[in-house]
Amino acid sequence: MTVTIRDHRLRYALSNEFHARPFAELRGPERASHVALYSDASGGAAERAHLLALCQRYGIAQPPEEANHFAADCGPFRVKWERHAEVATYTFFRHGAFDDPFAEPVLDLVAEDWLAALPGALLSAVHVAFVPRDAPEPSPEALDRLFVGESLCSSRVAGGSARLWTDFRIHGDGFGRILVHDLGLGPTQAGRLIQRLLEIETYRMVALLALPPAQEAGPEVTRVDRELAALIQEMSDVHGLEDEHGLLDRLTRLSAQIEGMTAATAFRFSAARAYYALVEARLAKLREERVHGFQTIRGFMDRRLGPAMRTCESVAARQEALSQRVTRAANLLRTRVDIALEGQNRDLLASMDRRARLQLRLQQTVEGLSVAAITYYVVGLVGYAGEALASAGVVVDLALVRGLAIPAVALAVWLGLRRVRRSLAKLHAGAEDDS
Repeated sequence: MTVTIRDHRLRYALSNEFHARPFAELRGPERASHVALYSDASGGAAERAHLLALCQRYGIAQPPEEANHFAADCGPFRVKWERHAEVATYTFFRHGAFDDPFAEPVLDLVAEDWLAALPGALLSAVHVAFVPRDAPEPSPEALDRLFVGESLCSSRVAGGSARLWTDFRIHGDGFGRILVHDLGLGPTQAGRLIQRLLEIETYRMVALLALPPAQEAGPEVTRVDRELAALIQEMSDVHGLEDEHGLLDRLTRLSAQIEGMTAATAFRFSAARAYYALVEARLAKLREERVHGFQTIRGFMDRRLGPAMRTCESVAARQEALSQRVTRAANLLRTRVDIALEGQNRDLLASMDRRARLQLRLQQTVEGLSVAAITYYVVGLVGYAGEALASAGVVVDLALVRGLAIPAVALAVWLGLRRVRRSLAKLHAGAEDDS
């Protein structure tokens, strides 16, 4: 029974990724020319357009849309193109006998105007010669002519199935050189070996792009480190809030400088770690065996590439440590400023409390005066009323009336003011609860 299940939209793409970028099958004698050009992700469209121009020139099928790799037989040579995150690589192969491994490179067969218009900047270039197993091993004299003896590396690889030589130098033609002698490789094994050697060459160069920024950032990190140490020392000597605010402002500016440095180098350092890990992985897959009198590729990388990567890691770690230190210092200083502000607020509240008590006393004094003044005027009105009654013929003792009215009026006024004060207090308390 056939069951139809809805596929995830990425199912086939993810499955095909395992089979992407297949290795070329190589049989000696074979030569290859490999170039890696640096460009950002936006350069992919220009690279594909340039590759289409090559296909049209040699009448071969074009690569599919959104392809990141492509291989084709152009007749005089075969081409393999791959697009990586930051580099695009072009490898040109040619099968056939040769006398001098690097005298007539495959690149000479490619249209010169097309090569000159390649998008991007050349970062790595190397010629590879793959010698068949029935060919004699190169003599010391031939190696002296082909390579620089000081940095020449040689080892048996792939479980002793091949031997290689390289010096990681840029020779007069602007290319490096790799010589591989087949000792028992199959075509697919040979393709894998050559691919790994080319990837080591490319990835080591991309990883080394982080070294110049690290060398430039090193002195700046040292300067900022010293300035931060001086600022931290000043923290123990300042006492005024104004000085602490000034110190906090300087720390903030210093933190911005550190974050700017980190942002400028973070991507490059992160990429260097990733590419260095790829180099290490490719070196492990070579399965090198030492040849007496020669240094291995891993040994060369450990002495040359390893220190450069450790320099980048050191600068990155110092930047991270500086960022954490300045953050801790700024937090400590902010705490001091907050404590000082809390002390000022406490003193301000105490001062406001004293003023409130003085205002209360003044209010109480004013209320007493108000009672007296209101009593005086009300008693005066009572006197006028008594005089009016006396004029009407009513016998009234005005002095007695005024005397008896004084305590009654005073008590009534005091009670009235007290009631008003309580009402205002209740309204104030209700307003505070609502807020």
